[in-house]
Amino acid sequence: MEIIRYPEQGKWEDILKRPLYDNKLINDIVLKILTDIRENGDSALKKYSKKFDRVDLDSFLVTENEINKSESSVSENLKQAIHLAKNNIDKFHSSQKQDVKIITTTKGVQCWQKSMAIERIGLYIPGGTAPLFSTVLMLGIPAKIAGCQEIILCTPPDENGEVNPVILYCAKLVGVTGIFKIGGAQAIGAMAYGTETVPGVYKIFGPGNQYVTAAKQLVTLDGLAIDMPAGPSEVAVIADSSAYPEFVASDLLSQAEHNPDSQVILVTTEEELIDNVREELKKQLINLPRKEFARQSLENSKILVMRNRDEMIEIINTYAPEHLIICTRDAGNIAEKIINAGSVFIGNYTPESAGDYVSGTNHTLPTYGFAKVYNGLNLDDYVKKITFQKVSKKGLKKIGPAIKIMAEAEELIAHKNAVDIRLKRIQ
Repeated sequence: MEIIRYPEQGKWEDILKRPLYDNKLINDIVLKILTDIRENGDSALKKYSKKFDRVDLDSFLVTENEINKSESSVSENLKQAIHLAKNNIDKFHSSQKQDVKIITTTKGVQCWQKSMAIERIGLYIPGGTAPLFSTVLMLGIPAKIAGCQEIILCTPPDENGEVNPVILYCAKLVGVTGIFKIGGAQAIGAMAYGTETVPGVYKIFGPGNQYVTAAKQLVTLDGLAIDMPAGPSEVAVIADSSAYPEFVASDLLSQAEHNPDSQVILVTTEEELIDNVREELKKQLINLPRKEFARQSLENSKILVMRNRDEMIEIINTYAPEHLIICTRDAGNIAEKIINAGSVFIGNYTPESAGDYVSGTNHTLPTYGFAKVYNGLNLDDYVKKITFQKVSKKGLKKIGPAIKIMAEAEELIAHKNAVDIRLKRIQ
């Protein structure tokens, strides 16, 4: 990890840059795939499955028998862990439900807002180097709580045409209505446009590589909604002398092991901590199965030495990390001053992996600085909110004159007439 000491504020933007990609090249490739799927449906899907997933499938649909068989492949210990996670995720997201409140804005004028579930949604679950079955829980549980009627899931198969059994187990557990063996940008295209076998949906959720991310952004041009723009995983850690170096190193590595393009940042005022953390990184890296990914990620990552606590907070709010871990004496106070982050983990004993799996919060979070304007996934992402109003005769007499004056000022006379006609009936 590169060490940068006391950077001047004018240089922060350059220091905090994420890894860059040739977006034009990726978009051109993905756009061709999406166009092919929209025009040719399943035949295009079969072509791309053979090309990218290296499997020739007769059917993309996961059968009931395959789903049921998956249960026996999942250990009891893992099942228990999954059920604990499910219960906590359910509790946290159920608490986000809002009661309908009818507001009287003027006597005789009632207004209210009601949440209605998006009827058909699509979930994308990566299944390559790390089959993210936990993401099935994170995406599927709030969908069921919200009341989404149709929940489609796409995930890439292995070279034998099979889906990871834990993904299938979790999908059944949360009530997914259809599972398809499709990966990459082609899966996003299938859910966006629909094919002979894959139903089209209204909104698409889930993480993915650069091609999946590009596909999600491109289908929005055709009116599809997505959860959020996202890039490679990232974590920032604020630490002082009260932090345990082995904890800090493990948190940095927990994100670095995702992908070579993941980014991790340590922000501190303590020179001594840096040497201890670097030593721990070397020790822990040796035993990681994904150490090559982690090593490459660390090459793109930085240790920032700041002058004081306020500078640490300010540079974090400038960076807007996906995950922020605060390991300081006054962690709670610092957390109160964070305005740009996807999810915040407070104290030495709150690892980022708690939020990834079992604490109950959602791990689908904005990356690449989008935490400045986007929040992590929550129940509101699965609903649209419809406003209602009811005006009585007395209510219209009270607000009608103001409506007429404003409509006439905008030269929308039919708007004015819609009130005039009613007021004449009342009189």
